Amino acid sequence: MAKIAVVFHSGYGHTQRMAQAVADGAGAELVPIDADGNLSEAAWATLNAADAIIMGSPTYMGSVSWQFKKFADASSRPWFSQAWKDKVFAGFTNSATMNGDKLSTLHYLFTLAMQHSGIWVGTGLMPSNSKAAVRNDINYVGSYSGAMAQSPSDASPAEMAQGDLDTAKLLGQRVADVTAKFRA
Repeated sequence: MAKIAVVFHSGYGHTQRMAQAVADGAGAELVPIDADGNLSEAAWATLNAADAIIMGSPTYMGSVSWQFKKFADASSRPWFSQAWKDKVFAGFTNSATMNGDKLSTLHYLFTLAMQHSGIWVGTGLMPSNSKAAVRNDINYVGSYSGAMAQSPSDASPAEMAQGDLDTAKLLGQRVADVTAKFRA
């Protein structure tokens, strides 16, 4: 069985809820980045031992949170030795608006994965874009490159759209499937 880690920062709990959905789909271990942007040595060891790393951050001001950026900068240690080369990577994000420049965040995560010589996995999901589409449909926000969620700024994590959480879970399942193929 592949070892998959979900490393993420969550400012208000929405991205954490998404991370849990991704982890449930992938059978993955959660690796939270703390409020100061740090990981424990045990968390770094989990990432180093993983076959796949799924990264998540809220979209703040058109990119990842500063806490996630601090983690990304600290990942220069495994980058220098190419310790994460050929690991499978994927990403997810959440913001308060429907667009919110979430694609910029996913591009940041993709670029970080490419810096580590990783293999990127997108959602593999068609968007829900017909007239009959409703907010709780799979991939309603319509992203191919990673899972996107939208949570109104005055909504609690418990009020997240189920379709966004289902999309996150499906991304996790896809990463697990692709990782298993690479390990075969």
